[in-house]
Amino acid sequence: MVNINILHVFFSQVLIHHQKHSLSKMAYQTPLYPCSVCVHVPSRHFAAATKPGKKTKKGVKDKASDEKKDEIEKIKSYSFMEGEPEDDVYLKRLYPRQIYEVEKAFQLLKKFQALDFTNPKQGVYLDLTLDMALGKKKKVEPFASVLRFPYPFVSEINKVAVFTGNASEIKIAEENGAAFAGGTNLIQKILDDEIQSDFYVAVPEIMPELNPLKKKLKKRFPKLTRNSIGRDIPKMLELFKTGHEIKVDEERENFLKTKIATVSYS
Repeated sequence: MVNINILHVFFSQVLIHHQKHSLSKMAYQTPLYPCSVCVHVPSRHFAAATKPGKKTKKGVKDKASDEKKDEIEKIKSYSFMEGEPEDDVYLKRLYPRQIYEVEKAFQLLKKFQALDFTNPKQGVYLDLTLDMALGKKKKVEPFASVLRFPYPFVSEINKVAVFTGNASEIKIAEENGAAFAGGTNLIQKILDDEIQSDFYVAVPEIMPELNPLKKKLKKRFPKLTRNSIGRDIPKMLELFKTGHEIKVDEERENFLKTKIATVSYS
C-alpha cells in the first residue's frame, strides 16, 4: 500500500514537470505580438503604341502651294467688266471701284440704311490722306484744329474752360457759357482731375503761369495756331462750344478721319 502511494506521487510529479516544460516551450515559440508581412509587388506601366503619322511628300506640298499661287495670279489678271453691274449681286473684283459725287453718295447711304435697318443717326465719316511734306527732309507735324460747321449735326455743347486773372473777364466768360473760368486757382484742380473740359482757352497775359499744365493738357493746351489764345472771350467761346475737333493720326502721321454728318442729315 505504501509502495502504491509512492508511485502515485512520483508519477504525479513527473506529469506536472512535463506539463510545465511543454507549456514553457510553447510560450517560448509563440510570439507575444502578431506580425504581418508586406510584400511590395513592382508596378508596371503600359503605354499604347500609336501609328506613325502619314508623311506627305515635300514635292506634293510644294506643288499644291504653287497651284494656289497660280490661281491667285489668274484672278488678279482678270480684266474689269465694262460699265456698272446690272445685278444686285456680283463679283466685286470684276468691276472697277465706283466713285460717286457727294450728293449721290449720301443718297446711297440713306438707301442702304433703310435696307439694313440701322440707326439713321449713325455718323458719316471722311477719310483724308494728307500731303505733309514741306520740302526736302521737312514735313508738317501732326496737328489738331477746331472747325465750325455751318449746319451743326451735334446737339451737345462742348465744355470750355477760360483762363484769365481779371475778375471782369471771368464774369464775361461765365455770362457767355464758360463751364469754368478763373486764373491760377484752376491749375491744381485740373492736375487733380477735379475739372475736366473739352477745350481750354486763355488770354495772353496768363500764359506764362499755365506751363505746369502742358504735359497734362497736351494737344488741348491753349495755342495761337488753334485760336485758343485771344482777348475776345465771347468769340472764342462761340467757336469752341459748338466747334468740331479734327486731328491728324499721330501714328500714321498723314491720315485724318473725322465725322462730317449723320445719315439722316439732309
